[in-house]
Amino acid sequence: MGISIDVGSTGPDYSYLFQGLSSSGGSLGNLNFLSDYAGIKNGSYGKLMKAYYGTAQDMATGKSSSGKSGRTSNILDKILEEKMHPKVSKEAQKANANLTSGLASLDSSLGTLRNDNTYTDSTDGRSAADKVVSAVKAYVTNYNNVVTTAKESTLTNKTAYVANMMSATAANADKLSEIGVTVNANGTLMLNEGKLKETDISKVQDLFSSDNVLSYGSMISSRLHFAGSVSGTTSTGSTGTDDKTASGASSLKADSQALASDALYQKVKDKDGNETDEYDIKKIFATAKSFVSNYNKMFDAAESSSNSGVVANLSYIREKTARNEDALKALGISVDGKGRMKIDEDTFKKADMSKVQEFFKDYGSSIATNASLVDYYMTTQANAANSYTAGGAYNVQGSSRYTGTV
Repeated sequence: MGISIDVGSTGPDYSYLFQGLSSSGGSLGNLNFLSDYAGIKNGSYGKLMKAYYGTAQDMATGKSSSGKSGRTSNILDKILEEKMHPKVSKEAQKANANLTSGLASLDSSLGTLRNDNTYTDSTDGRSAADKVVSAVKAYVTNYNNVVTTAKESTLTNKTAYVANMMSATAANADKLSEIGVTVNANGTLMLNEGKLKETDISKVQDLFSSDNVLSYGSMISSRLHFAGSVSGTTSTGSTGTDDKTASGASSLKADSQALASDALYQKVKDKDGNETDEYDIKKIFATAKSFVSNYNKMFDAAESSSNSGVVANLSYIREKTARNEDALKALGISVDGKGRMKIDEDTFKKADMSKVQEFFKDYGSSIATNASLVDYYMTTQANAANSYTAGGAYNVQGSSRYTGTV
């Protein structure tokens, strides 16, 4: 018998805000979009337009603006004040509190599905199959509560990650369907308990695997981690990091570019200045070792950032590394469960350097691009937020162009 856990909304349906968002790169757009929506909802845009067009109309009709410029300035000041310190209704305050607690509950139920003990029989007589069914039911219920509450919340840092989480769920709709979980049109989930009970629990375990960084469970865990680590109504916040973070990302960019360059793989010359068939393996290994060190350093320092640009680009780097895990392993570079790298000197030095160069031409260049953006958001955009400027213009976080990418 199927159990419908589709949670409805008693207010206006804003589910379209969360549909069609990219699972890998949606967070930046989500933050800007949701912040714009909040500005429309609380009336800031309307007041700004009235002030602007009221002044424009006076100028067009030749009416004196004496005494009116002060009132216009006051209106803009008020808009700025409301933007920085928005008034939150009791309903929104309740939704914010429910979203915060809901995210914690969802994280807990997800943790159960990512725990290997869930998939083994218990000494108290509970079978693994029964535990899995119970865990999936709890996950679906908590997931739907979060999705529904997020639509009424003003915590845009959290709702942006909820939207990104929903996009990841939509991308895994076929796999979820295999275990009896359907993704509804409004983004909520519906569980067919009968189908779940007939499913091999190994499918559920693989779907929520904590060992695979690209599994559905890992993707949701990542979104929940960052959604739970931030608060407030602005779209971005301070990262709380120092210049060492930026230097890690900047150095990783430099190492990535070096490993992708032709210069590093120039053949060694003999004492007469003639080119040999030998590579400067010692130099190449030193660069690869530095790459691994700065890769880990960047993640150690930036992983807890709440800046959406940092989060998105770290996610891209993780996924690129996971897709190339076998190729990296062949070069002596392994990746542990936490996503940190380790290099084996003997294996690397025995590798064909022409293949090392070929690999990093693609992988290294790609990592350099995202590392440069991590550096950019950690330094230039660390404290940036979507806001109205003193002149009434709207400043969108991340709108400046950054030319230091590959």
